[in-house]
Amino acid sequence: MLRLADLRENPEAWILRLKKRGLDAEGLVNHVLQLDRQHREVLQKKELQQAELNSLSKQIGEFIREGNQDQAEAAKQKTASLKGEIPALAKQAESLEAEIRSCLLGIPNAPHASVPAGLDASSNEVVRVHEAARSIWEKAEPHWDLVAKKKWIDFEAGVKVTGAGFPVYWAGAARLQRALIQYFLDFNTKRGYTEVQVPFMVNEDSGFGTGQLPDKEGQMYHVPEDGFYLIPTAEVPVTNLFRDTILDESALPVKCTAYSPCFRREAGSYGKDVRGLNRLHQFDKVEIVQICHPKDSYDALEGMVLHVEDLIKSLELPYRLLKLCGGDMGFASALTYDFEVYSGAQQRWLEVSSVSNFETFQANRLMLRFRGSEGKPQLAHTLNGSSLALPRILAAILEHHQVEEGVRVPAVLRPYTGFDVLK
Repeated sequence: MLRLADLRENPEAWILRLKKRGLDAEGLVNHVLQLDRQHREVLQKKELQQAELNSLSKQIGEFIREGNQDQAEAAKQKTASLKGEIPALAKQAESLEAEIRSCLLGIPNAPHASVPAGLDASSNEVVRVHEAARSIWEKAEPHWDLVAKKKWIDFEAGVKVTGAGFPVYWAGAARLQRALIQYFLDFNTKRGYTEVQVPFMVNEDSGFGTGQLPDKEGQMYHVPEDGFYLIPTAEVPVTNLFRDTILDESALPVKCTAYSPCFRREAGSYGKDVRGLNRLHQFDKVEIVQICHPKDSYDALEGMVLHVEDLIKSLELPYRLLKLCGGDMGFASALTYDFEVYSGAQQRWLEVSSVSNFETFQANRLMLRFRGSEGKPQLAHTLNGSSLALPRILAAILEHHQVEEGVRVPAVLRPYTGFDVLK
């Protein structure tokens, strides 16, 4: 959530930044500032009336002691009037504060200065492309045909048990899936991230804290009896571990990694974009999260990008790195990089990771702060990245590493799978 103090200080700058999302925010920002002025005027009036009430209350006793009954009675009538007006002003201030908060909740994060302007993915900026070993076996098949023929992944069984988008993995494919999760966690922990195991359901406050609620309420699976939501990513519970927390500056950065299943009501249900593993309602992912000092967060973001890049390289897959334009970024992000791996069998790029800096947007909702040498708590910056999302990585491995006898397992995964080729 954007901070009201920032909008007050320089509204034009925030309006300009939001334009990169294709959002004409001038009317909304001006409306918020007008409500803010009204709110402060009401509070000032309330404070003045409270001060007058306190003063009159003292004067009444003095008037009585001095025998000034008329003045005492007039003061009593005035205090009675003020006692009726002050609660009304308090209620008006509370209503204005709620309206301001509601308006702020509807404003997405303002893009960083380096974010390209644009409305959709066509305006994303290609930062670099890694083409190593992009060529594939000439007889390579799309993964959905391969796994059906080999009986590695059963999409129909998932439909029977649950519904579309909930696949069942068998034998070697299940082992490969587990190997990827363990390898990703080990890769992250060796680079300084602390592994944490978190709940796979969160309460409404947690969804609100990281920006999923109310923005993505329709995309989350909800358990209404308990008020819980199945998580769309481990970012939500991990970041919320630090909600309502004041960290010591010396503890920064905090670096966590976590595995979780992820649950999403993905839009769309037809065509190659959703076939096979390309888009699922339940999938596995390993996440990295950092909580940083504001002055360090963009260096941390670049470090996270290089971290994910090394991870993808180790899987021997061709990939490209994109900087997302304003219109293609998530609601809470100030700057996002996407990694895509190339699927030769499908002849298309598949997104496998997003790495984002949210600046203070999430921390303001979470009241996630740190205390420095000056003693005053400040909002931290939060960052997260997929390291990595499994379905499309697995699809790319199945397609890119196909050989005559099956699928060649990348060398870094063989100690985890126990086999060199998935047959």
